[in-house]
Amino acid sequence: MGSGGYSISNRVDNITAKYGKADYYATSSTREIFKERTVNNAMNPHGVEIRESRDSAEHPESLAIIIALDVTGSMGSIPHFLIKDGLPEIMDGIIKKNIKDPQVLFLGIGDHECDSAPLQVGQFESSDELLDHWLEKVYLEGGGGGNDGESYLLAWYFAGRHTAIDCFEKRGKKGFLFTIGDEPCLNEIPKKDIKQIMGKGQFDNLSATELLDKAREKYEVYHIHMRQGSNGRRQEVIDGWTQLVGKDHLIIAERKEEVSDIIKSVVIGTYLTATKSKPKTIKTDPTDKQENIIL
Repeated sequence: MGSGGYSISNRVDNITAKYGKADYYATSSTREIFKERTVNNAMNPHGVEIRESRDSAEHPESLAIIIALDVTGSMGSIPHFLIKDGLPEIMDGIIKKNIKDPQVLFLGIGDHECDSAPLQVGQFESSDELLDHWLEKVYLEGGGGGNDGESYLLAWYFAGRHTAIDCFEKRGKKGFLFTIGDEPCLNEIPKKDIKQIMGKGQFDNLSATELLDKAREKYEVYHIHMRQGSNGRRQEVIDGWTQLVGKDHLIIAERKEEVSDIIKSVVIGTYLTATKSKPKTIKTDPTDKQENIIL
């Protein structure tokens, strides 16, 4: 996986050829775009051993980026924004900063305590056509429960234990992992639930902190907390995330339109900065008067 390049003009041509109009994503509803009504077989993690982000002649300096989307409740607006505007902004912005070989993997995150598809797994891809393909395949289950949390820890589990990335293995540069949502993170996942999700293998009961630490061995891990809806505005939810990931790796977004600027700015700022000892200021949306984010 990971072949092909990203081109906004080629993307427009591909969308027109596939759907008959260039503005299909802009004029279609979330339900029209995201047609899956159960987990797609290709995104079912059951039996998946590894997802790879590898160098190639076409992409000699691959950079692994995981975007883990909360697919419960109102969070379906985030995938819709990404496929309409956000993903082209992220990819084009990163490539223009001479980070030429980004490879993006989409995850769908639900609730392992009550959802039928708590984890969905795409492939690391570079091309506009394949990135749109995998994003469209995400099943927006819209579930979740009254258990005060979602399974963001599954993104850390999969990244830490089921990915192999050349940017880290060959060059010692960590990839990036972004979880996006408006709920707290569930504190733990029992081995029976991991086995049900992943299939074969030996499993243990695992805590969120254990899984986060494992993912951080080869990824810069961030959580983008959406302050939309009643849960997103709860201070105790924000405080919980601050305690879990640290204030430098929690980014608050007021609107979905900020997500692409946040991801783009974090990747560019971190990847291109030789030292992290000096704080860098990132403005998430240059068109609006918003508070700057200090990383």
